[in-house]
Amino acid sequence: MEKLDIKLDNLDRSFPDHFTSEQVAQAKTLFLKRLSLLAHRFYGGKMQTVPKVGAFGFNWFNVWYTPGVSQVSTAIRDDHDQSYELSNRGNLVAIVSDSTRVLGDGNVSPSGGLGVMEGKAFLMKYLGGVDATALCIDSRGKDGKNDPDAVIDFVKRCQPSFGAVNLEDISQPNCYRILDVLREECEIPVWHDDAQGTGCVTLAGLINALKVAGRDIEKARMVFYGAGASNTTIARLIMAAGADPANVVMFDSHGSLGRHRDDVKADARFYRKWEICEQTNPKGVREIDEAMKGADVLIALSKPGPDTVKSSWIRAMAAKSIVFACANPIPEIYPHAAKEAGAFIVATGRGDFPNQVNNSVGFPGILKGALLVRARKITDNMAITAARSLASFAENKGLSPEYIIPTMEEAGVFPQEARDVAMQAVKDGVATAFLSAEQVYAKARADIDCSRQLLEKMISDGFVLPPPQAMLDEAMGWALDQVKK
Repeated sequence: MEKLDIKLDNLDRSFPDHFTSEQVAQAKTLFLKRLSLLAHRFYGGKMQTVPKVGAFGFNWFNVWYTPGVSQVSTAIRDDHDQSYELSNRGNLVAIVSDSTRVLGDGNVSPSGGLGVMEGKAFLMKYLGGVDATALCIDSRGKDGKNDPDAVIDFVKRCQPSFGAVNLEDISQPNCYRILDVLREECEIPVWHDDAQGTGCVTLAGLINALKVAGRDIEKARMVFYGAGASNTTIARLIMAAGADPANVVMFDSHGSLGRHRDDVKADARFYRKWEICEQTNPKGVREIDEAMKGADVLIALSKPGPDTVKSSWIRAMAAKSIVFACANPIPEIYPHAAKEAGAFIVATGRGDFPNQVNNSVGFPGILKGALLVRARKITDNMAITAARSLASFAENKGLSPEYIIPTMEEAGVFPQEARDVAMQAVKDGVATAFLSAEQVYAKARADIDCSRQLLEKMISDGFVLPPPQAMLDEAMGWALDQVKK
């Protein structure tokens, strides 16, 4: 193999010069997947537990544990709210999944989701200053089917240990019922990041994309491709933010949604999907080719590509069209192909392309804000406020077709988002602790800075080792070999 200069921050330039755009995109995906496997094996996962207090002498063990800690237990017994101040509960999130719909890989078995859930925990800590624990559970009943009530019961039983719950990678239709029940019946906020989180960041990107393209959300014609938990929630939030349902058409694997879909209406488990059928597509458009003619926006969260979305569909769209191809790990169409077909703005869920519409800029700040005011739930208003906070942050930086949403590198977005979400929680009457906007921002910023500085200190002191160059070389060699095949 030829010697290549492998730089993750500029990965596109790390591949052979003779590679086509398609080959670079394919090799990049393969390289990142292989490197991820090697790096996880090298580090033994991503998260560990580290004390936040010191062992300042032998008797401090008697303070942190018995007999001293007895008074902590009785104080919490007498006032449960003190658990937020006398333990780490107030800054601790449970990331709960049955691993039935993990990224683009589907059902990967309960323990198969651990890599993703640990990844969420890493992002929460580094980006939001929030501690999190991955809890992948087996929700299968005796019949082998995944039981939504098992997840509901599990979350209800473990909520005394956590300040919030992040649901993740649960397949539909179970995900709808699980979220709706837990949002109403739990004392702490329960957030479904695949649904509400994806809806929030997609709305943020769309707000700014429409500004760059010179369009109004109320008039824009929109096509949604894919009708899972993510896209149905995205559509719901976008319509709540001002989009006209009459200008919306959504497609699932069986065709367009609308009042003609008796199959959806007949299955009560898909009640969220039927709501979309009732609200949108009043003209009864049936075919994707018809829906795409003159459309301003395509939002795809469906089957990983790269040929799921056809170039011909994009060519049929209106001038200055907006394309969100957000399937992971491979978008429904690669950005270069969408641009070649005439798209003005292209966004994906990938961080190695411009305009990453990814939950990672949403949930760390949203959960931090909810935790700081001890919100009982995360309302749709809070999610829309978070989207507008993200959009305004990016707008203040300067919008362009290649920049419509903040990136994870922009640390300032997270305390701003936490502040705005916390203040909306107060307005919505779901906050139980009352801090000023300035207090929320300062606390969030301090916790985020502390998390980042702690990791940097661990790296500089050798407790977290840098990945060996041989690992990168091995991943690149494997990727190039696969492309050549």
